[in-house]
Amino acid sequence: MSAEINFDAFPPPGMAAKAEGVGVKKAGLDLLTMFALAILAGAFIGVGAIFATTVLAGTSTLPYGVARLLGGLAFTTGLILVVVGGAELFTGNNLIIMAFASRKVSLGGLLRNWGIVYVGNFVGSIATAFIMFLSKQYTFGSGAIGITALSTGNAKCSLTFIQAIALGIMCNALVCMAVWLCFSARSTTDKILSIIPPIAAFVAAGFEHSVANMYFIPVSLFISTDSAWLTSLGDKAPKFASLTWGNFFLANLVPVTIGNIIGGAVMVGLVYWFAYLRTQPRP
Repeated sequence: MSAEINFDAFPPPGMAAKAEGVGVKKAGLDLLTMFALAILAGAFIGVGAIFATTVLAGTSTLPYGVARLLGGLAFTTGLILVVVGGAELFTGNNLIIMAFASRKVSLGGLLRNWGIVYVGNFVGSIATAFIMFLSKQYTFGSGAIGITALSTGNAKCSLTFIQAIALGIMCNALVCMAVWLCFSARSTTDKILSIIPPIAAFVAAGFEHSVANMYFIPVSLFISTDSAWLTSLGDKAPKFASLTWGNFFLANLVPVTIGNIIGGAVMVGLVYWFAYLRTQPRP
């Protein structure tokens, strides 16, 4: 007699067990596979950022919230590619903390995954940014895409340290909620529909995602070196005084990464571990 096929979503206790098992598998990946999949994830998030930047270009006549919503919906492409296509994303991998709290992943295994994946994400994101710079796609739409990219990068480099941490916390709480909801899924369609609302919400609200910023800020820094194109814009050229490599790392990437870990590992991962796994037998 064949087993019964169940199309119902996994309930939260089952999601927690699934998240724990996935965390163990992710921490156990060999270095080269982990790094290659991390590069892919960085590139995938870059694709979402390219889509969002293109959609946001020339939307100044739209109400602010409507424009941000459109950009957010476009950006969801990035996490859909990561989750459905299979890749290693630092922010989503903050949920490995659940397997660590259950003593199924060591501290070394947790930090190894986070470190390798973070570096791989950086490589994939910045490589995508450089390819896009070479493509001169930023000149499309009479330069509207490049203007949007420069304005985005400058705004991200203008945040205060505490502000960047807070925006990073809220961002990865939503990203990890999207990944968490995917653990309830039984189909690709379920996963896609689980990803769209939280990711669109964080982009629309202007929260800060460390891996996305590994694309958004470097591509704007690359574009800022094209003096001939900037001169051709005349009065339309945006101001980007805060856009420097130093501000990218110190004013954005460091505090946003700290915030992402707090939002993802603590506010989502450890909370759900406490709710559903803390009473389970440990090894």
